Amino acid sequence: MTMQTAPDCRPKLLLVDDEPTNLQVLRHILQQDYRLLYAKDGRRALELAASERPELILLDVMMPGITGLETCRQLKADAATAAIPVIFVTALADARDEAEGFEAGAVDYITKPVSAPVVRARVRTHLSLVRMEELASTRLQIVQRLGRAAEFKDNETGLHVIRMSHYARVLALAAGLPPRMAEDILHAAPMHDIGKIGIPDAILRKAGPLDDDEWRIMRSHCEIGAQIIGEPDSELLAMARSIALTHHERWDGSGYPNSLVGEAIPLEGRIVAIADVFDALTSERPYKPSWPVDKAIGALREGAGRHFDPALVELFIASLDEILEIKTRWAESAAAGAAPPLVRVA
Repeated sequence: MTMQTAPDCRPKLLLVDDEPTNLQVLRHILQQDYRLLYAKDGRRALELAASERPELILLDVMMPGITGLETCRQLKADAATAAIPVIFVTALADARDEAEGFEAGAVDYITKPVSAPVVRARVRTHLSLVRMEELASTRLQIVQRLGRAAEFKDNETGLHVIRMSHYARVLALAAGLPPRMAEDILHAAPMHDIGKIGIPDAILRKAGPLDDDEWRIMRSHCEIGAQIIGEPDSELLAMARSIALTHHERWDGSGYPNSLVGEAIPLEGRIVAIADVFDALTSERPYKPSWPVDKAIGALREGAGRHFDPALVELFIASLDEILEIKTRWAESAAAGAAPPLVRVA
């Protein structure tokens, strides 16, 4: 029986220097923990970066032909290699040289002669940052795919989710939230109705009015959504859970599932409630025509202090030019195909 060799899963590094002695020094420092690729000039470094996709590049600055600075600029200009972090390893120690290196796109600077502990520490640090970025990207993809899953149960198109998410971001910024939190709301808002996955089709697709038991089941989609997302340690998923659970709460306490009142409703839930209702009102559905914008704004004003946070309603209206630009950019296409089947909107 032939024993299969386990794949080498160590991170892959590209070492670039025109002096073989310098490559040997780096090899001795790094070979135990990493898979190593070697290049003696910038052109070969660009080829290997494109074909092998190393997780980190250690790059000399002073090389004949294409310098390290120009090599770095070309790496950053190519979408396929732009995300690979570059650490310059060079004898140039002047502050202006470092500044030029950072302007070219490098993430760090190690001066020669190199110290083995310093090289190992810098490499570990930047690989950890890469892992964190990959984890954040993966979490975002999970949120987006769960949002898409909810669309298969709902009558609302993907464009609705895009529009209302961008409306929510605009309102979050208008409310004074920092840009990072506004971006989290943008990416989390598509999961607001993820709990409808757990609602029976017989209720979602019922053409007539729902009875009391059916409404009780329909309204459970908020809690189902929170259960699906769970108790995450990710800020983005925590935001998505909060939105899923609270976007049907009402300012006066008449909402569900917990009858929260006023500012007891998380801000992200209050924001998404306005964005979601405005887009629902101004969009055509199989069971209703779209409302004119002025009529929808009138409904928001009428609901201020009862359904909606009144201060947020005014901020939303004050941002109407930007809201309408989003509405136009992501307008439904008449040629998009047949309308989806009627599904209950709670």
